[in-house]
Amino acid sequence: MTDPAVDLTPQARIVADLAERVRDDSLGDPTPCPEYAVRNLLGHLTMLAVAFRDAARKDFGPTTDTAPGSSLPDIGPDWRAELPKAFDELAQAWRDPAAWEGDTRAGGVTLPAAVMAMVAVDELVVHGWDLARATGQEYAPDPACLAVTYDFLDQSRAPEDRGEIFGPVVEVSSEAPLLDQVIGLAGREPGWRP
Repeated sequence: MTDPAVDLTPQARIVADLAERVRDDSLGDPTPCPEYAVRNLLGHLTMLAVAFRDAARKDFGPTTDTAPGSSLPDIGPDWRAELPKAFDELAQAWRDPAAWEGDTRAGGVTLPAAVMAMVAVDELVVHGWDLARATGQEYAPDPACLAVTYDFLDQSRAPEDRGEIFGPVVEVSSEAPLLDQVIGLAGREPGWRP
């Protein structure tokens, strides 16, 4: 695959817009990620944007080699400027057809670049839902990215295929909205509320 299969730009903008509307007084609130408060989720989003940007650029180093669970992420004092910039750079990097060629690395894991791009899309869609739920915002992910995320997660329904990244699948009706199905496949309860 040498041409981008999906444009990450719309989904990156959606998540950046959600982050922009986060109130300072909600930074300590819980999220669907049990170990993360809102501030930790925002820190994770910033770190993953940088890691997947560098993965697209094949710019390997600490940003691509550090496992996501190695420390509890947090925001810095300039997170409101850093996060949207990182998301813009992430989307721009994956628009380059060369980003989709060969192998690349993020989170200390090496994968074919096209697969790594799907991981990035999944992170944007699922953590966008996490952030929206935690902060009481409406959420409508980019339809193309949502479909890619469903296809990506649907391939790892079996417990032995899920690794340590996802919790057990939460069964959701095939008649449910696609977003609810994706969230269930990601191991989250679609009805989660803070």
